[in-house]
Amino acid sequence: MSDQFVGRNKVVSFTYSIVDESGNVIEQSDLPISYVHGGPHDLFERVALELEGSVVGDTVEVELTPEEGFGAHDPNLTYTDDLENVPAEFRHVGAEVEMMNDQGDTRSFTVTRIENGRLTVDGNHPMAGKTIVFHIRVTAIRDATPDEMANGVEPMQMPVLH
Repeated sequence: MSDQFVGRNKVVSFTYSIVDESGNVIEQSDLPISYVHGGPHDLFERVALELEGSVVGDTVEVELTPEEGFGAHDPNLTYTDDLENVPAEFRHVGAEVEMMNDQGDTRSFTVTRIENGRLTVDGNHPMAGKTIVFHIRVTAIRDATPDEMANGVEPMQMPVLH
């Protein structure tokens, strides 16, 4: 319907790409994803705010600072150890390992570097500390059902990065 616009209790579908500070595409979806505007969703709040009032066919560009996006890079979440202290299955860049602190909290870490007999893992999101830009194209808007207003769109189809 041509009178539909992004507003509270509307299911909004869109395609998107996310680019880093250098303009490199770091994520893209050509298949529309959906969320309930003003309802439960996993979008960055600023992205949802910038979509407010859009209509089908509109394109929206949203730049997020690290604070608005994935947060600042926390050097306390980066650890380096001798390669010989690391189990063989984790001795490659990109390997993911789950670690637990003294309080029993767990966090996933990714092997980011191996050099000079040392291995580094990082618990920060890969985009932490970076400015990112969402390029969004609104593809559909409709009224949300009462269930969607309460629970969101099922299955929840959200950007992998968030």
